[in-house]
Amino acid sequence: MSVDPAELRELEALRAGDEEAFMVLVERYHSALLRTAQIWVSSRSVAEEVVQETWLAVLEGIDRFQGRSSLKTWIFRILANTAKTRAVRESRTIPLSSMGNPGLVPEPAVAADRFRTPEDPSWPGHWASKPARWNELPVERLETLETRARIEQSVEALPAAQRAVLSLRDIEGWSSAEVCNALGLTETNQRVLLHRARAKVRQALEDHVQESAA
Repeated sequence: MSVDPAELRELEALRAGDEEAFMVLVERYHSALLRTAQIWVSSRSVAEEVVQETWLAVLEGIDRFQGRSSLKTWIFRILANTAKTRAVRESRTIPLSSMGNPGLVPEPAVAADRFRTPEDPSWPGHWASKPARWNELPVERLETLETRARIEQSVEALPAAQRAVLSLRDIEGWSSAEVCNALGLTETNQRVLLHRARAKVRQALEDHVQESAA
């Protein structure tokens, strides 16, 4: 893997003990690390401790970083391992088995009652209730604080594996390859988890829009 010149300069500064370079790194990733840590641990306060442990591990291990992945991926991998260890220490069971193989627990992305039955004489298997078309709704209805709160609630309610993938892909803007590397997923697993998560959040938003229109 070729190292980006800007990242290489950043690495050199970090290895030289440049405090300003480290603070830039903290400002860039701290909030995202905190959100991601809360996927595995029981509270925000514990997540904050996990993030602090992660930054200490970064400082202690920066000289051993070999550039096999991006610096960002390496940092988030440290966070994931630290958070999982802390969760085990707290004896908190996290349903992350679906990360390894989401097919272990069959789960439809869209509720079955949204489709016509196979016995339907006209359009078997087609939509019985089509998803809402957001481009036909006033923008103001989709930008209210209440709508944003409903979206945040639906994300928080997702299973941990789905929430992890959705948060990194759609909130942090990571590529699929970066998410797979950081969370140890195959491309197929990542795609399935993301699809399920997006479908659930969309359904929650659709329900909210219908409720507000009633």
